[in-house]
Amino acid sequence: MAPALALLLLGLSALCTTVTSVKVCGRPPVPDGVDVSSLKRVFEVGEELSLSCDQGFLSSAASSSRISCTAAGEWTESNLACSPKMCQIPRPLQPFAMGRTEAPYRSILNFTCDDGYVLLGANESRCLHDGSWSHPPPLCKAVNCPLPKPPREGRIVHDKAVAGTTTHYGQGWTYECNPPKAPSVERGSCMADGTATEPPVCREVSCSIPTNIPNGVITFAVMRQHGYKEKVKYACNEHYTLEGDAEIQCQNTGNWSSKPICRAPCTVGIKRGRIFYNAKKIWIEDLKPNRVLHKEPVVFYCKNKAEKCGYPVASTCNDGNLPLPECFEEPGKLEYNLKAKTLPSEIRMCAAPPTARPTSSASPS
Repeated sequence: MAPALALLLLGLSALCTTVTSVKVCGRPPVPDGVDVSSLKRVFEVGEELSLSCDQGFLSSAASSSRISCTAAGEWTESNLACSPKMCQIPRPLQPFAMGRTEAPYRSILNFTCDDGYVLLGANESRCLHDGSWSHPPPLCKAVNCPLPKPPREGRIVHDKAVAGTTTHYGQGWTYECNPPKAPSVERGSCMADGTATEPPVCREVSCSIPTNIPNGVITFAVMRQHGYKEKVKYACNEHYTLEGDAEIQCQNTGNWSSKPICRAPCTVGIKRGRIFYNAKKIWIEDLKPNRVLHKEPVVFYCKNKAEKCGYPVASTCNDGNLPLPECFEEPGKLEYNLKAKTLPSEIRMCAAPPTARPTSSASPS
């Protein structure tokens, strides 16, 4: 039995070799846009195939391109190229299309409206195979709100006159209560979802006895608790600068609005030199008293040693601190008293201040 089995296996091997030696072609590689609906998985040698562009694409050739399966199991080359058809972007949308006037087949336009507007129509449109759009551009309609309801013990003051029974998105109003009560919410508006702010509750409100501020005083107030919208006024001590609103007001929350701050003056921290201050060039000993106010600029003079010229550098008083420019060098007594004409403030002024040079790292020894 062994020889017969070996012969049978040998015969099967030969049969397999004969079958697999036949060349075939798989699906041909095709560029984008070619119609693949009729393509099979396997093609025999000599079989021809006519390629054409799918709908929505334009052919580069006047007729279809034919390819054939060669004995080597490869396809002949095709010169067919398919380009997508174009849809004209609607003119009202072109300002949003980054300068483009057309979009290729299968493109999608997504539509949204700004806050306060409702979209009427489809929220997207697709470029179809025939060069048209699936949907026209939608409309954006402004949101309307019903007229707001006043508080039970108060009234509404509209920012703009209203007519009819509705208001437009973004329009606002102020809620007022009968004195001495205060509204829990002072402002209302027509919101993007088409609803108006709910009316507030009117309630009794009081603010604590006002307190002084550092380096300042209360100029007009009675030392008691204050009701809604009552005011207190502050002022700063001499030479201090008030920053913020001088008046504070009792708010509907029972808290005072932000108090102002008194910013300190500065001393010019040099003993010798000349400065430019209050539109005048003065020696430091003539600045009497030695004081500049908060936010006031002072100009110092530095020297460009390479060009032998002077140049101005400004510094600003900030709540008691007036930093000296890094380039400023205070002269010694002898130079200041006997050679004043050689100081940076007195010599020729530079055409331009020196530019900062990048710091170079030391080279290894």
